[in-house]
Amino acid sequence: MSAHRLSLAHAEVNTARMLDKVIGAARGFDLIEIEGDAAFLSRQADARDPEATVAEILQAAAAMHRAFHLERQNVEQNFCPCAGCKKTENLKLKFVAHIGDVATQTIRRRLNLVGIDVVLVHRLLKNPVDIPEYVLLSEELYSTNETSVPDPVHEISPELEGIGTVRAYFVDVGDLGDPLPLPAPSWRGRIGRTFAAAGLGLPYMLGLRRPRRAASPG
Repeated sequence: MSAHRLSLAHAEVNTARMLDKVIGAARGFDLIEIEGDAAFLSRQADARDPEATVAEILQAAAAMHRAFHLERQNVEQNFCPCAGCKKTENLKLKFVAHIGDVATQTIRRRLNLVGIDVVLVHRLLKNPVDIPEYVLLSEELYSTNETSVPDPVHEISPELEGIGTVRAYFVDVGDLGDPLPLPAPSWRGRIGRTFAAAGLGLPYMLGLRRPRRAASPG
């Protein structure tokens, strides 16, 4: 039971750290909400140069992907033997991107985005893409600048609840940006991250904090 609680505590800490790195790498994007182990980000589309939007999103996805795997590798190679640290090697990162119209709501000083286009991008999270890591672009976004998307591009036509059949296009994240592998962490860094995981996980071990529950987009 103690080992299980340790793994859960470190899994929570490690997930938060990787999400933080991913969000930090998304330059120019605003964090709207953390939804379980996912981040909902947005930015204002450039009406003066709509063709640049796809290229900028792909660049951001590549940067976020690299930041994620660098932190994942750092966690995996610390000296903690628990499953919450060692099994991070199995974690993957996926992206869904869309362009559309939204309305804003501010509830208790927190900005929210609402509208059918917000629903659509959430529905696209459940899709038939069969590769581990990808960027999935809605048809509306892809059509703004198809030439910015590197080959091979694959088309899917998922049936979305409450919306109907839509078309979307995906590419392998590995075809974007600098390829992995990543630089190995130093011994000093591995020791430091081991103590950081232990310290940050302690409140969960003691029951002072509870892990976040994963949210299913509705």
